[in-house]
Amino acid sequence: MLTAERVARTSGRPPGEGLSANAIALPLQCELVRAEFATSSSSKAAPMSAIVHTLSSTDADQAEWRLRCDMAAVFRIAARLGWNEQIGNHNSLVLPQARPDDAPRFLINPRGHLFQELTASSLIVCDLDGRVLRGTGELRKVAFYIHARIHLQKPEATCILHVHPRWLTALSLLETPRLALAHHNNLLLNDRVAVDDGGLAPADSNAEGDRLAAAMGDASILVMGGHGVTVAGPSVHDAFDELFIAERTVMYQLTAMSTGLPLRQLPEGARRHWHGAWGEKIDARLHLDAWRRVLDREEPDYAS
Repeated sequence: MLTAERVARTSGRPPGEGLSANAIALPLQCELVRAEFATSSSSKAAPMSAIVHTLSSTDADQAEWRLRCDMAAVFRIAARLGWNEQIGNHNSLVLPQARPDDAPRFLINPRGHLFQELTASSLIVCDLDGRVLRGTGELRKVAFYIHARIHLQKPEATCILHVHPRWLTALSLLETPRLALAHHNNLLLNDRVAVDDGGLAPADSNAEGDRLAAAMGDASILVMGGHGVTVAGPSVHDAFDELFIAERTVMYQLTAMSTGLPLRQLPEGARRHWHGAWGEKIDARLHLDAWRRVLDREEPDYAS
């Protein structure tokens, strides 16, 4: 679990050095609370509210370690599937708050690492102002502008995956990057997808991050024109599985389109119109667990 010694190891500091008492000794109650995320100092947006848990010290340590292992697994899977653009892509996860009045913090990969290098302990913890609170390494600026702003504007976006997978990125290059209503997967996916046609360059400001959050709106998948894709979900497994299914579905679509023959059209009335958690309809947790069993056998260091 994430004891003070483990926290110290991941931050490169001796146990207790540079850590507040609250970072080690967390409250002893476990209750469901409603808290408000403070906006960053440079933000003009109103505070956002979210349902969070306060946990005992031991429970908080164990919960964070489980989340770190899930995130590390997703990085390794993404590397195997070719989703990442060399060292440039990034995935983040808002951590449970230790106390109701704690400022939000998120896990993210440090700048300069390939996905296949990342481990549970190598992920850094940042605040919504982009400061690295724990861990070794720095936060890439473009990652900050995308992730911090979407986390801030969309409280339900606990996990955000920003990658450049082959098929969704190819779709983003089309003049009209839209999903067809041709495969059965589209019946569930299509109402969850937004397309951003306004991005002219990588995110380089809070304003651009806010624009991306607005472009995503109530969708969980944002196809970023000429760029790639961002997927948001209430958990690691929700975001991962939805991204996986979206990438596969677009692969089928573009492969079929390459024949030059017309695509079939499923009836509009068969659309599911589902906007809740992806994992409430699909076995997302089981899928990630299956991948983790593979990684446990073949790349066990991911969980170190």
